[in-house]
Amino acid sequence: MSEQRNSKSRSVFLFGIALALGIYIGDKLSSSSGLSSENKMEEILNHINSNYVDTLNLSEVQDKAISSLLGELDPHSSYIPASELKDVNEDLEGNFEGIGVEFRILNDTVMVMHVIENGPSEKAGLHDGDRIIKVNDKNITGIKITNSDVMKLLKGEGGTKVNVTVYRKAIGKSLSYKITRGKIPIHSITTSYMYDREIGYILIDRFAANTYDEFHDAADKLLKAGMKKLVIDVRNNPGGYLETAVDVIDEMISGEKLVVYTEGNHRRKQEYKTSQSGILEDLKIAVLINENSASAAEILSGALQDWDRADIIGRRSFGKGLVQEQTPISDGSAVRLTVARYYIPSGRCIQKPYIKGDKSYFEDTYNRELNGELFSADSIKIDKKKSYKTAGGRPVYGGGGIIPDFFVPLDTSTNSIYLNKLFALNMFSDFCYNYADANMTKLKSFKSAADFNVQYKVDDKLINEFTLFASSHGVPLDQPGYTKSKQEITKQIKATFARIAWNDEGLYRVINQNDPTFLKAINLFQ
Repeated sequence: MSEQRNSKSRSVFLFGIALALGIYIGDKLSSSSGLSSENKMEEILNHINSNYVDTLNLSEVQDKAISSLLGELDPHSSYIPASELKDVNEDLEGNFEGIGVEFRILNDTVMVMHVIENGPSEKAGLHDGDRIIKVNDKNITGIKITNSDVMKLLKGEGGTKVNVTVYRKAIGKSLSYKITRGKIPIHSITTSYMYDREIGYILIDRFAANTYDEFHDAADKLLKAGMKKLVIDVRNNPGGYLETAVDVIDEMISGEKLVVYTEGNHRRKQEYKTSQSGILEDLKIAVLINENSASAAEILSGALQDWDRADIIGRRSFGKGLVQEQTPISDGSAVRLTVARYYIPSGRCIQKPYIKGDKSYFEDTYNRELNGELFSADSIKIDKKKSYKTAGGRPVYGGGGIIPDFFVPLDTSTNSIYLNKLFALNMFSDFCYNYADANMTKLKSFKSAADFNVQYKVDDKLINEFTLFASSHGVPLDQPGYTKSKQEITKQIKATFARIAWNDEGLYRVINQNDPTFLKAINLFQ
């Protein structure tokens, strides 16, 4: 058995090398037989197919071999099989095809939590709170259905139809709808709102194809509401399209200025500059970052920092300064290959080292917590050999993310094992969605998300109901942990209610009112 596994490993390795050479080099290799790389690849393929000891799915081996090879190059080059490409692209393309609802499985029933505005389901007549009980006459209640199962039933090609039967609790009746699937937007501006009469807030979730238009619309709306100062939140933003980040930055920097340039061994230097008059050029700006802000999010925060255009607040960003180019392959798969590094206006590349391999690279954030960096600015490792200057002469550093102008430590004062168990077993979601199901009128009785945030209170009676619910669902009350985490428990209950009743604006109004990084930006403005 051991020899069989070793034989398979050797064959896969050789095949992967030959295949990669055939795809990416494409020139003649000198060998005793004088074979081209393509012929070598074909020869190895035929040899494996004709002689391997076990039955082998060559297509599957091919996918694994390419993926393994690209993984050896750098942490961000990757292979995307044809079966996964559509799902992978949806977030960046900014849409998918389906019926347009957000749902949650509650007590083995699919509940519609939110009907997307102007989507197929809203046009058909579905309401928030409807229970989906049948899809194309197939019963989907009480069968232990999963989120994946529901997605497979509801998603589909635009223009196709699906029959959906719902139970509407408000009238006590079942209703049937024929819904024509269509394109459903995936918003990358999670929320935007006015914190007070002058300060606006925009949360950018990712930099997708539709991000600039969404950002411009959100900023314009806030300006009309009186915004004079803006907080841009790119914490936990993994990046996306470089060009989109440039367009967003262009709204904040005047004149024709360099935003970023890219360069690689096989890619000439390409500069991206501001080119138009932006609607946010006269505003004071703060950008919130953390250890999970990466790529395009770092271009935005780094460019604004280099031009002394914004205060960067939070913790050192991820450190991804590599540019990937996606190339389609004839079988419907794709390769994302790192082709260049990007450099922000000061000339620095903020890519962190990856010579110790992918495992070490992606565990860097965890290691930052262990070495104290997330709690103290003095623990940030700075490579002073990679020192640069902002436009105003302030020192900044490359080689490992964007170091904020104002450091805000990670707050763990309310953490406890009890709180972690509540999160791990989804107690907040389960309790709040059950509660909201019976009390939605009360939660929506406020005029706005802002009024809900100010006026709604989570009292001790409700917290006791929550702890009893958690105890009956596998998380018994831990009094010391509860005492330490009561403030956070209260906030999470209120925030979840706000999300259910008032969508993401409600959620982030509640979260931000006690968020140290957000409040640091407010204090700096004031």
